[in-house]
Amino acid sequence: MTETQPTIAKGADYLVLYVDGPNDGQTDHRISTDGTFDAEITVLTAVGGKETLTDYVIDSWVEVGEQYHVTYTYDAKDSEPVDDPEDRGDRQ
Repeated sequence: MTETQPTIAKGADYLVLYVDGPNDGQTDHRISTDGTFDAEITVLTAVGGKETLTDYVIDSWVEVGEQYHVTYTYDAKDSEPVDDPEDRGDRQ
């Protein structure tokens, strides 16, 4: 991000939009604890019944009405590997 993040009120919520990775297209609500957006989010994700930690980094934001929508993109290099259930063979 090259833009400076806007200051939001402590305790204000913002909408998280996940792009790419196992959470692609999903949304979440987060609460600002320090007046900014989280630079990185680690999410516990279940893929085919197997839990994994996936990392997302902030990409952009837009103000919609009085709420911010913040886009986070998948960070494959810092996330745990995700096995496609079809590639696991007989192990689940």
